[in-house]
Amino acid sequence: MTTPSDNAAGPELVPVPVRVVLPADPLLGTEQQEVVARLWMRRQTETGWLYLVGLPSYRDREDGSVEAAEYRVWVRAPEHVRSIDGVDYNQVVTELLERSPHSAVREILGEHRPSGWVLQKLRDGRGPARGVLHAPDCEEAPQGAQLLDLEHALNAAENPGTRLCTLCGCAQELTPLLRGFGHTTDSDSHES
Repeated sequence: MTTPSDNAAGPELVPVPVRVVLPADPLLGTEQQEVVARLWMRRQTETGWLYLVGLPSYRDREDGSVEAAEYRVWVRAPEHVRSIDGVDYNQVVTELLERSPHSAVREILGEHRPSGWVLQKLRDGRGPARGVLHAPDCEEAPQGAQLLDLEHALNAAENPGTRLCTLCGCAQELTPLLRGFGHTTDSDSHES
């Protein structure tokens, strides 16, 4: 999906810098690259997060010259975007998925999982309590735990002692909303 820069985003949108991961192209012999772009907004969808980014580009003018331009495109997060240290992503316009009880998709497929998140508290005896956030239907989620809404889940996720479960999709859902995008890494292991 693409959106030309002339038609996208109203005046209420204020972009912030973000790194965009460009794909490798074996036919052209290019490797994966990262470029700094402008993040205009983010949108939660049924299949994950999309970010509207403005990539630097050029366009031809009528007089034959070339001018700097911006090419806007929706990309998947976190696969195709990386944070930039020191940038506050809380100011980015964010559209959360509306939970419609009459959605045709939900009527056909049923509810994918209960909404919300649960916190599994881990105690190792060496200090303050640590925890793991899960989707409520995750096999590792504690039974009977209090269901957290988005705000409470994000507050828990920002605690340095809390990890996001990668088995149930909690990490993929919440990571793009957290400052710094850095709450999940390839080195995270799943604790029980």
